[in-house]
Amino acid sequence: MKLNKRKLPANFTTLLKAALLKAFNKHPFKPFNYKQLAKLINQMDEEMAMILFDDRPDEDVLRNHIQAQLTELVNEKTIEEVIRGKYRLVPKTIYVEGRIEITSNGSAYVMNEDYEKDIYIAPRYTLNALNNDTVKVSLFARRSGHRSEGEVIEVIKRARTEFAGVVQIVSKHAFLVPDGNKATVDIFILPHKLNGAKHGDKAVVRMTEWRKDMHNPAGEILQVLGRPGENNAEMQAILVENGFPLAFPEEVEAEAENIPIEISKEEIARRRDFRKITTFTIDPVDAKDFDDALSIEKLENGNYSIGIHIADVSHYVINDSALDKEAYDRATSIYLVDRVIPMLPEKLSNNVCSLRPKEEKLCFSAVFEMDIHGKLLNEWFGRTIIFSDHRFTYEDAQVMLENKKGLFADELKTLDTIAKAMRKDRFAHGSINFDKTEVKFKLDEVGYPIGVYLKEMKDSNHLIEEFMLLANKRVATFVGKFGANYYLNDKSADAKQQHPHTKTFVYRIHDVPDPDKIKQFAQFAARFGYKLDLQTEKNLSKSINKLMQEISGKPEQNMLETLAIRSMAKAKYSTENIGHYGLGFEFYSHFTSPIRRYPDVLAHRLLQHYLDNGKSEKANWYEQACKHASLKEVNATEAERTSIKYKQVQFLENHIGDTFDGVISGVSEWGMFIELTESMCEGLIRLRDLADDYYELDEKSYCIRGTRKGKKYRLGDSIKVVVKKTDLERRQIEFGLYDEFEQSVRMPTSAKPLATKKYKKR
Repeated sequence: MKLNKRKLPANFTTLLKAALLKAFNKHPFKPFNYKQLAKLINQMDEEMAMILFDDRPDEDVLRNHIQAQLTELVNEKTIEEVIRGKYRLVPKTIYVEGRIEITSNGSAYVMNEDYEKDIYIAPRYTLNALNNDTVKVSLFARRSGHRSEGEVIEVIKRARTEFAGVVQIVSKHAFLVPDGNKATVDIFILPHKLNGAKHGDKAVVRMTEWRKDMHNPAGEILQVLGRPGENNAEMQAILVENGFPLAFPEEVEAEAENIPIEISKEEIARRRDFRKITTFTIDPVDAKDFDDALSIEKLENGNYSIGIHIADVSHYVINDSALDKEAYDRATSIYLVDRVIPMLPEKLSNNVCSLRPKEEKLCFSAVFEMDIHGKLLNEWFGRTIIFSDHRFTYEDAQVMLENKKGLFADELKTLDTIAKAMRKDRFAHGSINFDKTEVKFKLDEVGYPIGVYLKEMKDSNHLIEEFMLLANKRVATFVGKFGANYYLNDKSADAKQQHPHTKTFVYRIHDVPDPDKIKQFAQFAARFGYKLDLQTEKNLSKSINKLMQEISGKPEQNMLETLAIRSMAKAKYSTENIGHYGLGFEFYSHFTSPIRRYPDVLAHRLLQHYLDNGKSEKANWYEQACKHASLKEVNATEAERTSIKYKQVQFLENHIGDTFDGVISGVSEWGMFIELTESMCEGLIRLRDLADDYYELDEKSYCIRGTRKGKKYRLGDSIKVVVKKTDLERRQIEFGLYDEFEQSVRMPTSAKPLATKKYKKR
């Protein structure tokens, strides 16, 4: 920490005291020592940062100034010393700011990173907060042994003001009923603000005001999407529901169109030239944007130079430009079942930045010298120009690997051999193998699902995965551990001393699992005969990998994979590196997909800044960007899942009365969730529909139990079901037990399953 030796202003102590109080009030439950407080002041208070910090060290003076103010605050009983040298705000009427999550029944939880538990908000105390809003909560006096509860007293920031839903017009009154089960209120629309919307239309509304004396918010229709059930209208509604725009602003599109496709000779001269080295891309068959390419060259010493070449988005998207601001706001591309909504306009995502075959492209590259066993011998990072010789699909590359002949078959085989060695080593050092099955749909010309299949990961997928993981890991290690200008072949103490580990960077972090959650999962897995070793983090990761191998191809596979993932912490972006538990990496970042992820663009900019010998950037802005990107990633994932759920409901519309094999994937007080084995479509059997007994939830045993006959339906049990009902508007599927349905129609057990009942497509 550095302290300016210039003459301090007359009101210095007043300013410092105010800055300390600001830090304590921002984190009311967290204790701090003087170093942590100095760091917070530097991040939060620009005026104090200018007074206190420059390039000349004076730790003792800084400590004395802060300690004097802390002593005064303790004497005033504003703060308390909880342990020696650590101070915390004295609790009075406690107010907490955080993000609110509203459940389908109207109750809510507020999350604050400093508070030990989520704060429960009863429906009558949510004020006019909507899901994901940032709110201020007044905490109730906590009763011993009870959860924290409170009341929303202010909505600080709306997560969004635009909503999709169905227009309802009754007499002279109009409302939009928002989609989704977390939208708890309809939006009132004056007749002159309907903008052509008719009763029953699917539309987008902007909420314009919601005063405390108004039962409903008021709004205006921005756009009519179509009629409910129309594919395009529903997919667009899902985007709006999750806070994503439907189009790029004109200013952003214009800026993108003005970017030249041609690469100047001056720009080429500034870069390392890879155009004559064998280079290709491997991507999904339907991909349009190609973020990454691989190059391979055999060296005279028998080793290989392998280049991981990433689209140089930061060369084209200039900091603080209209393009950059829009990319920041979106933070990610969204992958719905039938479309991709890119983070960048098509001119960039599919053309200028995309590493298309037979075209020269600008890249930011990580180049590694490796032997055939995957040992890393040397590395280089910098800007390049490449020429992609060929575009492989994963399927094409897999055929080459299996047949061992064809275009670039030798190069693919070499990369595959090295990738397998790296993969084996990664798992040996604690990386967890989660190859989660993906649901894919076969769609007709209007986007209607005519088939469902499961995507299988093969060697060609793993090949790309390993080299992308390598680039992400080594870039993060290069900046985070050794500092810029430290290279793998320079392990001298001088090099490490000259470049300490203090540089701000955007990391992808993953915390260790919550002990209670992982213990609960271990107990459940034991019901199927699987054992987890919980003694150490490394033992746990090894036993989870063993479990994943043992359940492969078994009926309980998807359910146990899903529950294992749920028991883990969620990965997120942060400038505070804690490592990546799931991968077993001390340092990890996202560097390899800047066309579709904004944190990767930031990683490129920071890496180049440090390669140019720049000083460490201040962390505060980057930390806010990390939090924003993490939240948008959650929204994008929810949009993707919602689109899958919608297509699953559509798919089963034409299978009313059909029977399917499934697995009990969840139990609750109102029913049991069934996941169909072949299609992974999930629906509900309601407890009230089980006629043979009165059933109750047994939470500890993960089952529902009949109170008279004692019959149990456990999580993970195989079960045969009948499709009873589908509800596209609510995106819900209802099943019935096949045995009970069979009896109700008096069909003998030897009879064939019910014929498919055909309905017209919407």
